[in-house]
Order: sequence, then C-alpha cells, then structure tokens
Amino acid sequence: MPARKIAVIGAGYVGLTTAATLAAAGHGVTCVDVDRDKVAELRAGRVALLEPDLPELVAAGRRAGLLRFTARLPDALLPPHPPDLVFVCVPTPRGEGGAADVSIVEAVARDLGRLLPPGAAVVLKSTVPVGTADRVRGLLRRPDLPVLSHPEFLSEGSAVHDCRHPDRLVIGAGTTPADRAAARRLADLYTDLAAPVLLTGNASAELIKYAANAFLAVKLSYANTLAELCESVGADIGDVARGLGLDPRIAPAHLRPSPGWGGPCLPKDTHALLDLARTRQIGFPLVRAALETNDRQYHRIADKVRTAAGGCLDGVRIAVYGLAFKAGTADTRDSPALAVARLLHAQGAELTVYDPAAANPAGPDDWYQTADNPYTAAKAATVVAVLTEWPEFARLDWALISQLMHRPHVVDARRILDPEALEACGLTVSAVGRGTR
Repeated sequence: MPARKIAVIGAGYVGLTTAATLAAAGHGVTCVDVDRDKVAELRAGRVALLEPDLPELVAAGRRAGLLRFTARLPDALLPPHPPDLVFVCVPTPRGEGGAADVSIVEAVARDLGRLLPPGAAVVLKSTVPVGTADRVRGLLRRPDLPVLSHPEFLSEGSAVHDCRHPDRLVIGAGTTPADRAAARRLADLYTDLAAPVLLTGNASAELIKYAANAFLAVKLSYANTLAELCESVGADIGDVARGLGLDPRIAPAHLRPSPGWGGPCLPKDTHALLDLARTRQIGFPLVRAALETNDRQYHRIADKVRTAAGGCLDGVRIAVYGLAFKAGTADTRDSPALAVARLLHAQGAELTVYDPAAANPAGPDDWYQTADNPYTAAKAATVVAVLTEWPEFARLDWALISQLMHRPHVVDARRILDPEALEACGLTVSAVGRGTR
C-alpha cells in the first residue's frame, strides 16, 4: 500500500488518535486544530489526554517527520502538503431538543470547498446525523470531492488499541464511480488490519454509529434494572450477569451494574437517535426508556448513600471515590459519578472527592472538597461511595479506611469490591445488585 498524505481536522480524542496511528502506519499526516494552545503543546510533545500509548505514538510520529500539527487549515490542505484524504474529526455536541449540533462540521465543509485541491476525498469521522454527508456535499459545492462516512468506534482509555485493532470498519459512500473509488482508497489504509470492512451507503454508515451506542445504552440500563431486581429477590447481579454473558447471543460486555452510564458519546448519541426518530414520527420507546432508567439510576444510588447514612444527608460527610465517567480516563463529561455527587450535595451532604485522574469538571468548585488520596477523603466520613471503577479502589487498605471513618459504611455502586473482605474489616457494605436473603 503506498503511503498517503492525510489531513486530520480536530485534535481531540478521535482526531489525535487517528492522526497518530495513521502516522505510525507510515502515512504523512497533518493534524489541524483551532486551539492554538493545544497545537503548541502538541508541537512541544505534550499530550494532555489521558490515553495509554498515545503520547509515545505522537512522539514517534513527530520524530519520524510523519506527524505535523498546525492551527491554520491552509497549512494542512495546500502545497507542499496537499492531502489525498481529509478526516473531519470535530465535535458534534448535543444541541437543542437532543439533536446533534453539526455547525462545526458545516463550517469545516465550507472551508474545504474553498481550499481543498482536486483529487482529495472528505472523510467524516465525526458522529453526525443521517443526511449529514449529503448536507456536506451541498456545502462543499465541489462535485469533484467525494464525501465518505467513516464512523469511529473508539473508547476513551483504549482509543489507541481500538484504532489499531478495530472490531469492524464501516465506510459509507455515494453511488458514483468516483465515490466508490474513494471508498476503496480509504479501505486500502487498513489492509494490514484483520477487521472486516463494510462498504455501504452514507445514510447506513451514519446510522450504524448512533444505533450501536443506543444499543449499548439499552443494555446498560437493562443491567442496572436487573441489579435492582436482584436486590429485591436475594439474587446476585454478578452471578446473573455471568449466566447471561455465557450465552453467545447476549455476550458479557456491558452487563455490569453501575451508578449509570455517561461520558461524551452515549448520552449525546442516544438523544440524537431519539431526535432522528421523532423527525420521522417514530417513537422508539425502548431507547427512551433506557434514558429514563439511567436518570432513575442516579437517584437510586443517591438513595442508597442516604440510607447508609441513616436516612438524612444534611451536614453528613460523604467520601466520593471517583469522578470520571469511567476508569481509564480523566473525562467527567456527563459522568454518572458527577451526577450522583450533585444529588448528594443537593441533599446537604458535605462531599470530599478523590479521583486518581479527574480534575474539577468546570474549574474551581465550592460544592465539594478534593483529597489527594483516598485515605484523606475517608477521614471522618459516614459513607464512602465508590462511583468510578478504578482498579486501585479494590486494592486499598480497607481496614485503615474503616478506622478513619466516622461510621464505616461503603456503597459500592460499581461492584468492584469484595464485600466479605470489607465486612471482615468492620465495614458495612451496600453493593448494587447484591441481594440479602
């Protein structure tokens, strides 16, 4: 496969990971971002994202002269670096009514129409509503530029691995010979990967991403409701989930109970799918129920903490373990841990938060205190609430934590702790999905 010249627009999780892995495969990549400070940091070899192997990959690409960063779009599109493929990896945040806000994608399309030399193809990796590829074609006003839909399926905390070892590669294209040739050119980038390649239309490719994330949301909400039932009937969600996961029709992933699901993708994409269905007069009650169940789960975990505290949270000190939306990332966007913490605060709890990676979600906050270690957070606390599944929480000295606490009670909303071991240390444990006989 010949080396390609590639432009990547956007240096967030998707864009930076895409740029770094393509450079590692031997392609010349120019990554552009409007954030000049971010570009300066990347040029200096500093990667702010908490992502395994990404800093090393970026550094290797820079050393090899295959990975460039710029804040000027023309630098990525015009000679001496005209690209064969332009990957659009910009944010599409949730807009009014739940629809995805594609204004940044549209602005990029207008710029590409003005600047991009002939012979290139536009690759939409941003998660966008069905019909966006057609919209981009209209904004480009360049019939010579094929527009491909190529959704990403990366998870924060394993983005590099997911990019190098994808489950599948989805490429959507139009029906003209030029469109199909561009799709084959894109697929050729991945000839060394073992993943199946699905070549389809733009609309199908766009819908696949939304459908996948909404399905995961439904499965996660199902697991949390099942955990509630386990508590009621004396069953254990760990055993029930294992029994379900052994069925190949179901599979074990995303059957673990939690304080809810969140992050930058699942809530946004699930709302966007509902909005798309609404515009077609389709109710989609199953997906709507997943969202409602998720919101209810936040309240259910907060209720568990209140019960553990004796029925009232006003003035009660609570240690919160975890603020990131999941382990392996510092991201607190739409974090269920943060949602539960806010509910506890609203009931008067005095919160001390420890997270090994996540910082304050929006700058200085005065509604909770932070601790630099879990033991300081637990000091004089009535309840420890484990809200993010960081592995280190299972390895703590829980006997010491029991001694530090005012009232040694733990709410394990992630099912990562050994309740019998903690109870032997003098702690009372309330674990989600653990029924009592």
